[in-house]
Amino acid sequence: MATVNIVFKYRMLSDESDNFVRDFEVYPDMTLTEFNHFILESLGYEPCMVSIFKSDAEWRVVEEFSELDMGDDVPGAPRCMDNVRLMEVNNDFHDRLIYTFDMLNDRSYYLELLDMQRPAEGLSYPRVAFEHAPAPDQYDPEATEQVGSIFEEMMSDYNEFDGDDNYDDEY
Repeated sequence: MATVNIVFKYRMLSDESDNFVRDFEVYPDMTLTEFNHFILESLGYEPCMVSIFKSDAEWRVVEEFSELDMGDDVPGAPRCMDNVRLMEVNNDFHDRLIYTFDMLNDRSYYLELLDMQRPAEGLSYPRVAFEHAPAPDQYDPEATEQVGSIFEEMMSDYNEFDGDDNYDDEY
């Protein structure tokens, strides 16, 4: 059970699929390790070596968090995800994280803190609040399914409008 009475809402995007979107609602006192396990499970990925990076507004890395505990005596070593909670890393709207799940091929997801809200009655957290399009394939970026864009789906009601060819806007 969470000790805080607030929920963080993150939006996750991928540079491999313009259509992929996930919104996660999680408690901010969740460790980065717990957050990692939740993300892997929600994407249907097998356990893998992950690093989470805090980034600035231009997606430049500010700090790395690793699954490996390298100890405090190693200068410049990333902090261990077991010892860091989300609220220590993100605490303002639009704070960003880079979730790197394939270090060798430099494959990542991009998360932005969209909202901080009270937990809704009857819902359990963490949870996937919204999802669109399948997640990119964990091992083969070329196998990523591309489906219609969100914009196209939203505008589909207007696609049948052909206009009036007899209309003349020049007088």
